Amino acid sequence: MKLLPVLLLSTLALTGCVTTESPTGRNQILLFSSQEIDQMGASSFEQIKKQEKVSQDPKLNAYVDCVANRITSVLPKSNLPWDVVVFESEQVNAFALPGGHIGVYTGLLKVAANEDQLATVIGHEVAHVLASHSNEQVSRAKLTGTGMQLADVALGAGGVSNKDLYMAALGLGTQVGFILPYGREQESEADVMGVELMARAGFDPSQSMVLWQNMAKQGGEQGPELLSTHPSHGHRIDELTQMQSQVMPLYQASKGQVQNRCQKTK
Repeated sequence: MKLLPVLLLSTLALTGCVTTESPTGRNQILLFSSQEIDQMGASSFEQIKKQEKVSQDPKLNAYVDCVANRITSVLPKSNLPWDVVVFESEQVNAFALPGGHIGVYTGLLKVAANEDQLATVIGHEVAHVLASHSNEQVSRAKLTGTGMQLADVALGAGGVSNKDLYMAALGLGTQVGFILPYGREQESEADVMGVELMARAGFDPSQSMVLWQNMAKQGGEQGPELLSTHPSHGHRIDELTQMQSQVMPLYQASKGQVQNRCQKTK
């Protein structure tokens, strides 16, 4: 039982990590500078654009750009140029990467029925970037990799039997890439931040619940929340329902300032 604290302290010393707070007050360990993580985001986005088919539909691109631009215009760093790309794919998905990159799959537009529902997803994905979730995930991966090396040495030197079993119990047996699945804490944090972003941008936050209801119908049985890295649709909808009293005043104050509505094309 003494092994894990020793490994953790050794790993932190080797990596020179920075512990900070997320926008909602959650502790984070971030090992990379904003410049480094932005470069990783840019490289990943270029790779995705090579692998996926980019939509050439001008009306579709204008619609997605309109929603994304309104969301990014209310960010603290609103002067950052965001690159928005629509991908021709049946995937019901979207993502945002550090450095100002947003990808939206056309499959999502079949589930997000209007501008407010699309803003729910884009606001959520942009919130991941705003909260440094990519940095946090890659940092965890680096700590896992270093920890695995240290554990291998320590367990080997100590003559511990069933070394693989012990390493799995310590959570040190995982290999990951750059674009990592977010955990439930991060997903919930992005929900909270994202619905506030959409409200400030003049999108109706009550549509966030409708969007996730649509997602639940699309996704079918999701299984127990305990077995998923994401909150269940029901739990997500409950949290968003509780937030409505906080974000509706933001929406009421901002919607009159919206010059252009974003019209969805068929």
